[in-house]
Amino acid sequence: MPDPRAVILDMDTGIDDAIAILYLAAQPGVTIAAAGSVHGNTPADLAAGNLLRVLALAGLPDVPVAVGAGRPLVRDPHFAAEVHGDDGLGNTVTAPAPGLATAESAPEQIVRLARSAPGRYDLLATGPLTNLAIALILEPELPRYVRSVVVMGGAANASGNMTPLAEANIWHDPEAARLVFAAPWPVTMVGLDVTMRTYLDEAAIASLADGASEKARFATAILRHYLDFYEMISGRRACPLHDPTAAAVYANPDLVTEAFEADVDVACSDDARGTTVVDRRKDGRPASVTRDPAVRVITAVDVERFTGDLVATLLA
Repeated sequence: MPDPRAVILDMDTGIDDAIAILYLAAQPGVTIAAAGSVHGNTPADLAAGNLLRVLALAGLPDVPVAVGAGRPLVRDPHFAAEVHGDDGLGNTVTAPAPGLATAESAPEQIVRLARSAPGRYDLLATGPLTNLAIALILEPELPRYVRSVVVMGGAANASGNMTPLAEANIWHDPEAARLVFAAPWPVTMVGLDVTMRTYLDEAAIASLADGASEKARFATAILRHYLDFYEMISGRRACPLHDPTAAAVYANPDLVTEAFEADVDVACSDDARGTTVVDRRKDGRPASVTRDPAVRVITAVDVERFTGDLVATLLA
């Protein structure tokens, strides 16, 4: 694998996306080459502004940011202000973004970069998969050009967080997710099976609150709103690390302790909207209904090591 790894971010830049960027930007051997926004936690234009803010804080003000899809392929958009705040960053934004988005769209950016250097770029998607689906439509050969795709989304055995069956990112645009999981590129699914077991606990949050670094102060500020939401659900002042876990799996694959391979489809009917149908069967089925390569489904990571690394990164 070429080193450094070059990743294109695709994010609906809410609170945990922001934490993921700060973590990823500090990982040796990883280069954030570009970023694109998408609807989801917040509207795509606000998400692009948040990308610019967080990348600047991470010391990467020159990373190009493109505005992506403002709505799902065939459905109305749905936002999550109750989780991430009206601005996507816990209602902490008080100044304009430090810079402007590029003229091209996020799907166009993905296609252009992938065509320019086949096999160089990975995609890390931590929001609805609309941009990736549009990129596949614009360039049907895209899977030949992209090295790998890491998706924060879905659930194999866990309950959903949007419905009893569906995880939020997949639920937002199930038609797009179906296209992405069906495409013949290497996909890693980092879903609720692992992210709901990977928590930033009270001790870690206290450490951040005591931190003097600009990143620690920023993380503490944006996490207040997020923690308020999760405290209502669990009674604990703690939160799952959805998007940072996906970033960690991409940057440090040796953190993974449990995974399996399967075919993944997505239900698009209203009654099961956004459910990831994870099929581990391989024998006895015609090749036409199996996916090659199979999706790698992550179910556990070394939580103590990861959360320790994450907190240390934010305190630095």
